[in-house]
Amino acid sequence: MHRPEPARRRMHGQDGGIAVYTAIVTVALLGIVGLAIDGGGKLRATERADAVAMEAARAAGQAIDPAAAVTGEGARVDPEAAQAAGYAYLARSGARGTVSLSADRTQLTVTVNGTYATKFLSVVGIGTLGVSGHGSARLLHGLTAPPT
Repeated sequence: MHRPEPARRRMHGQDGGIAVYTAIVTVALLGIVGLAIDGGGKLRATERADAVAMEAARAAGQAIDPAAAVTGEGARVDPEAAQAAGYAYLARSGARGTVSLSADRTQLTVTVNGTYATKFLSVVGIGTLGVSGHGSARLLHGLTAPPT
């Protein structure tokens, strides 16, 4: 007498197929979540670098040359005081960067450089991502009003 084989035995070669699929999908989803988290973290670090650079430029822009301002020659930045104020702000905020002054002494530019320590990408060997922020301040003299 011949007995029919159970259905499970007839489908040889399919054992564990769902487990492999689940493992692949899980790894892919973890990778996507990791990229989203580290991408968002880098974006926040870049926004912070931009904010620090803009505030350092603003702080440096307040270091005007008092002699030129009092005599009415115009508002010019005292280059040494402006750079010192910009670097002091960067130091207080815990950031690294550069402060530069334009040739006509009316534009300050601050660049902040830093890194973001990754949370998920470190698993694949990417431990940090570079970030940079930029800020500038233009010195204006006098007031202008729209034509009436």
